[in-house]
Amino acid sequence: MFETLQPAPADKILALIGLYRNDPRPGKVDLGVGVYKDIDGRTPVMRAVREAEKRLLASQDTKTYLGLAGDTGFNAAMIKLAFGEKADHSRIRAAQAPGGSGALRLVAELLQRTRAGATVWLSDPTWPNHPPVMRAAGLQVRDYPYFDAASGSVRFDEMLAALKTANSGDVVLLHGCCHNPTGANLDAAQWAKVADVLLERGLLPFVDIAYQGFGEGLDADAAGLRLLADRMPEMVVASSCSKNFAVYRDRVGAAMVMAKDGAQADVAMSQMLAAARALYSMPPDHGAAAVRMVLEDAGLKKDWETELEGMRLRMLRLRVAFAEALRRQSNSDRFDFVASHRGMFSRLGLTEAQVERLRTEHAVYMVGDSRINVAGLPEGGMDDLAKAIVSVLD
Repeated sequence: MFETLQPAPADKILALIGLYRNDPRPGKVDLGVGVYKDIDGRTPVMRAVREAEKRLLASQDTKTYLGLAGDTGFNAAMIKLAFGEKADHSRIRAAQAPGGSGALRLVAELLQRTRAGATVWLSDPTWPNHPPVMRAAGLQVRDYPYFDAASGSVRFDEMLAALKTANSGDVVLLHGCCHNPTGANLDAAQWAKVADVLLERGLLPFVDIAYQGFGEGLDADAAGLRLLADRMPEMVVASSCSKNFAVYRDRVGAAMVMAKDGAQADVAMSQMLAAARALYSMPPDHGAAAVRMVLEDAGLKKDWETELEGMRLRMLRLRVAFAEALRRQSNSDRFDFVASHRGMFSRLGLTEAQVERLRTEHAVYMVGDSRINVAGLPEGGMDDLAKAIVSVLD
């Protein structure tokens, strides 16, 4: 049976991991994989999460199933984290999912059950896994303009113009904060204008919020999502805890639906759970339980927020230092946008050939589209890195 198969295309980011690992050169720089790193290049377990896990191990007396929705306390805490205290929680439902990717797929399955073959509009560029996840659920995919590589800014007028051509019932996927891969985000006024178009055209917002707390802060990063929740009759959300709780391998996420009223929310939730049953049945418990304990315990939550804020501020410092080094080495303002972007990523606007030269000639590793992981920037080697980048420019 399997003789008809062809090898699947290699994941470029995973391939980059292997190349970096096997590179014997000293001073190599890894700006590729999207995980937070501290000054020593480690991705540590956060203090509050470690303490929650200790308490969990001491108190848990069974490993039986929790149900299709997973940890209901976790779900309630995630709704509050994303939508805030003032939202109408009576028409919002959430299901624990295996990571942000699982949440995206669960929401996509709900959309397919709602309107088979619906069109989902994605930013150009977007996270590489967005299109395959949507298509795997049977949805159609279209792009709207988003990023101008030359200026490092959002092509906002073109974005709005494209969305104004969308048909009623289409879905618009928006990055809640810390746009991946560009780091270029919508401001408050732009979010409001997007909401105007969504309402005018009868479009459903789908917010992917995977980096809450990494940009301007926990509440500020959710401001766009909350604005939409205030104005829209319906919306869907996929949230991830991988980054802001650093529980990458534990696969912790939440799929959320906000309906016109509680009755419709219950129906949508029942369909989402039916989809979960067919996809993976029950979500994993450990990571979500630890996150729930952090969010429910005032002391743990405060410690988590403090450590998260430290991570956020470190990335801001790295952005500024890198932009300044690039300005010194290039004698231009070409890369100044790096300092104004937010989150873990920025796209430098280099060609694939230039990225390849950085790898082969300077042992600098980044994704082919020149997306860099800001947390991987070398604090003591900014000028050397900037000099290498400038050396490959045309």
